[in-house]
Amino acid sequence: MSAIKWNLHITQSVFPSDHTIVLRESSIKKWKIPGSITLHYGSTRQTVSVASASRLDGIRMTEGLAAKLGLRSGASLRAVYRPKSRTLHIGPVIGVLLGSASQNQNRPFGNTTSFCVEMVEAGKLYGGFVFFFTPKQIDWRDKRIRGWSYNNGWYQTSFPMPEVVYNRLMSRKLEANPSVQHFIREVKSRYGTTTFNERYLDKIEVFTALRRDAEARVYLPHSRKYNGYATLKHMLANHRTVFLKPERGSLGKGIIKITRKPSGGYICHFSHLNNVTQKSAATTKEVLHLIAGRAKSSRFQIQQGLTLIRIGGRPVDFRALTHKGEKGKWGLTSIVGRIAGSNHFVSNLARGGTLSPAKEALSRAGLKAPTAVLQRLKKAALLVAQGVENQIPAQFGEFGVDLAVDTAGKVWLLEVNSKPAKNDSTPLSDQKIRPSVKRLIQYSRHLAGL
Repeated sequence: MSAIKWNLHITQSVFPSDHTIVLRESSIKKWKIPGSITLHYGSTRQTVSVASASRLDGIRMTEGLAAKLGLRSGASLRAVYRPKSRTLHIGPVIGVLLGSASQNQNRPFGNTTSFCVEMVEAGKLYGGFVFFFTPKQIDWRDKRIRGWSYNNGWYQTSFPMPEVVYNRLMSRKLEANPSVQHFIREVKSRYGTTTFNERYLDKIEVFTALRRDAEARVYLPHSRKYNGYATLKHMLANHRTVFLKPERGSLGKGIIKITRKPSGGYICHFSHLNNVTQKSAATTKEVLHLIAGRAKSSRFQIQQGLTLIRIGGRPVDFRALTHKGEKGKWGLTSIVGRIAGSNHFVSNLARGGTLSPAKEALSRAGLKAPTAVLQRLKKAALLVAQGVENQIPAQFGEFGVDLAVDTAGKVWLLEVNSKPAKNDSTPLSDQKIRPSVKRLIQYSRHLAGL
């Protein structure tokens, strides 16, 4: 039986008990719903009596029952009746796990607040209830979570354990915290909750995994784990330019570019927040000395440098955003070109990069047949997303796939991000609900069976 979308109406208690719901008479007849059923919402299972109304565009319940569920009027929920268990399943309940919240009632989640509002509104539009919580809000004794949701303003209340958890923890340290890992394991075993984007990915892990995938490995530049002088010497002997990238870096932080000069010797470029510094070295031994301090504090991946297409002398790469949708299959949500800022060799917006529609960027870079190259970029993004899922045992619902195009038009993989920053992957659009957010709700519905 397929699910339908219902609006929620809350009324003052006019029934003999709070445990009464009202459904449209035609829905009761269509689904053959008896007078007493189990209402399933998140981890809550509540026996309720069913009353009928001839004109009702959804489900009506009392203030008391709505408060128990953590619902307010205006919610839009998917609903399906399962006759074998006499259960009416409404929801899904989607909990978004965040790292922290502030006391600011207008912006409780800082720069992420507008995205959170968009998630709630997408739930209302496509069916699903979204709330937000931090690891500190989990109450195992009451089997509830005290979190936040939005309804013409932010409010805090107690919610049942969700059917789906969307992991938006942006700190590896917090994600690895034993209490967080305990929560993810326990809600899965106790309530069947599915967590997606459940963990960060490391660069070396991704490239190692994709080498095992026949369709994805064609996009991999030559790369390996940096293990000191022997690795450095080998890579510089085979490539005029190499990049050292922190295994767990993001936003272009800590990247080192090493280029062999035609006249001999090397130039090392070091990426900082606001600029790039450079130093010269006569030999690979001197290069090793220059990078030794950073290499001791972080694990690095060393990667073949590519002759990327450029616009105005600035390198260009592409961020493809892939999502699973309502059928649980990977799809391409958006792809944009990212032009590096002045004095930078990385294209991240945090480093002064700018966005451009992908086809426009390919045309401005002077590539022949930009439409064909764009199709190759799109294909690569989907094959990489599927390859990561095939090779890494974890649940993911979205990836930011960073790709590059060389001057011959060949597509290369730069990086895969399981926690794409929303400001860096936003399509160039003024739509109120972005396609990426729509797909997050649709995939959550798929996971919940709604």
